[in-house]
Amino acid sequence: MSEPTIPESALGAASPRTYAIGDVHGRLDLLERAVEVIGEHVGDAPFRVIFLGDYVDRGPDSRGVIEFLIELQRRWPVVCLKGNHEELMLQAINEPAGGRLKRWLEYGGDHTLASYGLDEDSDLATGIPREHIRWMSGLPRTTGDGHRIYVHAGLMPGTPVHRQNEQTFLWIRERFLQARPSDFEAHVVHGHTPVWEGKPNPAEPELLEHRTNVDTAAFATGVLSIAVFDAERPGGPVEVLQVKGKAVGRIVPDPADEAPARPEAPRRRRFGGLFARRSPADASR
Repeated sequence: MSEPTIPESALGAASPRTYAIGDVHGRLDLLERAVEVIGEHVGDAPFRVIFLGDYVDRGPDSRGVIEFLIELQRRWPVVCLKGNHEELMLQAINEPAGGRLKRWLEYGGDHTLASYGLDEDSDLATGIPREHIRWMSGLPRTTGDGHRIYVHAGLMPGTPVHRQNEQTFLWIRERFLQARPSDFEAHVVHGHTPVWEGKPNPAEPELLEHRTNVDTAAFATGVLSIAVFDAERPGGPVEVLQVKGKAVGRIVPDPADEAPARPEAPRRRRFGGLFARRSPADASR
């Protein structure tokens, strides 16, 4: 792959243009093409790229995806959020007993192991590069701008970002997807759910007044979506780009719809400033 040439002025300036990329799930071929497309699209404008999580599992080259993203962060202004599949992988590495490894394999972890040349009997802590483990462990769960919140799965309706349960960021589905626009005071950009009753076509993003769902099941459909946002304009994307490759599988529902979560904090209607009230410790998680 040829590396896109981005002017240094675009990398160091304020970033009015944001490219949000949906769940990659081991599709290095689509990821490489997406970066080429962004490079061609952005020109010399300031920009940043936000990946919405789920880099591993189900697709053929999870290891290659992680290596590519680590390198891309050295060259581009990139934020990689944590997805529930990264959390499952870390749990399997750190605590393979007690069903953690089995659960990860149920979510497609066997494909990730194969990309590292491992199987379920391997010592994952030594077989997976420590740099990859450190990188996944340090991924943030949210980021934002003046008009939007970027997160892997979604938010609990009516709850400010700084009071959300962290498991909600990674796992929530039904309560978030069925919420009313008035339940959120900023536009939510997310992935995690390629198909549900409100999104019957997994290969198309879900573009609503209050949220944008960029998960187009790349591992199965061969379609990776990139939503383009203007920091000066509230709401949804000004454009959606897609890269397309070979469809190689079928969509398999997660074994469980949502992870067990601690009770949410009391509902409060303060949301101003988005991340201004988060403590340094919160911001680093």
